[in-house]
Amino acid sequence: MQRLAFKMKLNRGQKEVYKNRHDELWPELKVLLKANGVSEYSIFLDEETSTLFAFQKVSGEGGSQDLASNDIVKKWWDFMADIMEVNPDNSPISIPLEEVFFMK
Repeated sequence: MQRLAFKMKLNRGQKEVYKNRHDELWPELKVLLKANGVSEYSIFLDEETSTLFAFQKVSGEGGSQDLASNDIVKKWWDFMADIMEVNPDNSPISIPLEEVFFMK
């Protein structure tokens, strides 16, 4: 089991919209993530900096970051592009984080 973490940036004032969209996560996206080994996925917000911190538990080699060619994922990116910092293809600007401590 891998533990993956990355950060993204939310546009200011978009916390409630972001939360509401994730509260109503598309069932097909959830199925896709689980089918690709993502068993847990949490996102936290640092409101002071608008930084989103994402954490995933993943079995296998991949994670949500490896689903870029999937149409459901592309549609989700398009849906979220107006409220966060994105690349030209609407994928979130995502910066992987290195794990420097883990306690079991």
